[in-house]
Amino acid sequence: MALRERLQELHDRGLADIKKGDSLDRINEIRVQLLGKKGPITQALRGLRDVSAEERPKIGSFANQIRDELTAAIEERNQELKKAAINAKLASETLDVTLPGTPVAQGQPHVIQRIIDQLEDMFLGMGYQVVDGPEVEDDHHNFEMMNLPKDHPARDMQDTFYITPEILMRTHTSPNQARAMEAHDFSKGPLKMISPGRVYRRDTDDATHSHQFHQVEGLVIDKHVTMADLKGTLEMVAANLFGDEFDVRLRPSYFPFTEPSVEADITCFNCMGKGCAVCKNTGWIEVLGAGMVHPNVLKMAGVDSSVYGGFAFGLGPDRFAMLKYGVDDIRNFYLNDTRFLTQFYKRG
Repeated sequence: MALRERLQELHDRGLADIKKGDSLDRINEIRVQLLGKKGPITQALRGLRDVSAEERPKIGSFANQIRDELTAAIEERNQELKKAAINAKLASETLDVTLPGTPVAQGQPHVIQRIIDQLEDMFLGMGYQVVDGPEVEDDHHNFEMMNLPKDHPARDMQDTFYITPEILMRTHTSPNQARAMEAHDFSKGPLKMISPGRVYRRDTDDATHSHQFHQVEGLVIDKHVTMADLKGTLEMVAANLFGDEFDVRLRPSYFPFTEPSVEADITCFNCMGKGCAVCKNTGWIEVLGAGMVHPNVLKMAGVDSSVYGGFAFGLGPDRFAMLKYGVDDIRNFYLNDTRFLTQFYKRG
């Protein structure tokens, strides 16, 4: 068979194979078989040495034409197969745009933060300021300015995380009150503040105790402040968090930084004052400590206790959240179990 006819046969057979190729791998296999160094076209072209010098350029040009046509056919078939694969994939992954979308979970404030935010909103509306301060505190502001002498039991190493003999993790947010009294110019008006934040005490974690918890402490310093002002404020706190049907009562107590000192109780949320196991049949639940600011605390902050007085209170948002939502283990608030936390998202 003449060389030209042999090349034409390889061309026609190659085009037929390319057209029937049903995968990219098969097309690549055909390309290697036809146009590779060991392919039949290369083998056929070795016969050019037997062709006359006059015919050799014509046969060479014809061979190049065949190579170009086969290469173009291979590329075209490749593109066809790629497009078909994409169309098949799109068809198999068709989305029904009329179906409802997948809901995306949105973050919400932690239940304890919601209690703090609610208290802040209430007190800001009453003209208070929100004061923050360092969680790593010095002994002077944490204890001494709160009328806690060196030998007071609250300073015991079992209660306090000491970093050095004079530096510690604050055990309450009262140091913020001491710093605020030191900085406040009482000639320009009274001091009304709350100080929310985390506090730290060496305690064994259990259902009702944690070594790290939250406090919101309040302070009002002005002329002619009375215990009646304190009780009225605490009644507003109870009404805001629990509802108007809850009453507040004050019982005598003792705190080094207030005199007189009181414990504040609210109507039992479980029995509404009738008496039950939750309130030990008293009809009342203890919620916070308070009192009139001790004159020594005023003096140590440079405030004239013969002219100015005030009240202070401290409440625990963690305990308030337990009472409000009927949670019996404080540790649930810190375990980051979303099944537990999300149940409060839509509750008041």
